[in-house]
Amino acid sequence: MIKPWLRHALIVIASVGAASAMAEVAATDDAGSTVTLPAAAQRIVSLAPHATELLFAAGAGAKIIGVIATSDWPPEARTRPRVGDAHALDLERIVAMKPDLVVTWPYTVAAQAEQLRRHGIPIFMTHPRTIDGIADDIERLGALAGTDVTARAAAAEFRARLSGLRRADRSGPPVSVFYEIWSPPLYTIGGGHLITQAIATCGGANVFASLALPAPNVTVEAVLAAKPEAIVAGADRAVRPGWLDEWKRWPSLPAVARNNLLVVDANLLHRDGPRFLDGVAQLCAALDVARGHRAMDKR
Repeated sequence: MIKPWLRHALIVIASVGAASAMAEVAATDDAGSTVTLPAAAQRIVSLAPHATELLFAAGAGAKIIGVIATSDWPPEARTRPRVGDAHALDLERIVAMKPDLVVTWPYTVAAQAEQLRRHGIPIFMTHPRTIDGIADDIERLGALAGTDVTARAAAAEFRARLSGLRRADRSGPPVSVFYEIWSPPLYTIGGGHLITQAIATCGGANVFASLALPAPNVTVEAVLAAKPEAIVAGADRAVRPGWLDEWKRWPSLPAVARNNLLVVDANLLHRDGPRFLDGVAQLCAALDVARGHRAMDKR
């Protein structure tokens, strides 16, 4: 039999928990909009693969009731109902799910996002502009989902790991890098992209950092003129794409001459989620290889 004092303590604890769950929560998203909910979100739809990963990292995975088709990580995300893809959303289904929060990104069709707003569905935009911003978004989503403790711990772990990557000793001049997303047509990343920040973290310099577009189309001639010391391909699961070796047609290109045609996992580095640092670690290892080849070249 539970003693009266213990029963009273349990009632107080339960009351405090219930009050906390019903308290208003708010967070400012990456578009600068403040999202306010009357209580912590319990039914969340994610419209971006990296948003799904952020939500799981924030401890809100159990509250996700729908995801975009490309949400494949963590493995539990594959069990969630699909509500469309990058080309079209099933708006009727999303509305019928009665979510109390939708997490989106800039590549969601604006008209479709606006239709969800007209139904009174709160929308949080995630689009970190810095690597540190990934940790910030984990915390913000945790605040909206009422999973603050888990989110803060995950964000702290992310920041500590990022700090470690930044402190690593990478002496010598920066490795000039051409980061190749796809070919043909030939796409790279501009100066505002998080991958450019990752390259800098690893002691490199993006040869197309002066370009404003996040994923600009460039010419072979422009790459040859830039003379990158390393060419890094972002590919699915870091499987070496055939188009990477096409650069061997120009043996005088520094990246080719020094055998610096390198590969990283696009699933890690092309998503602004918690696994981004795994991609940064891969990228740093690749540029360390390039630095090693530089040292050998000087012998």
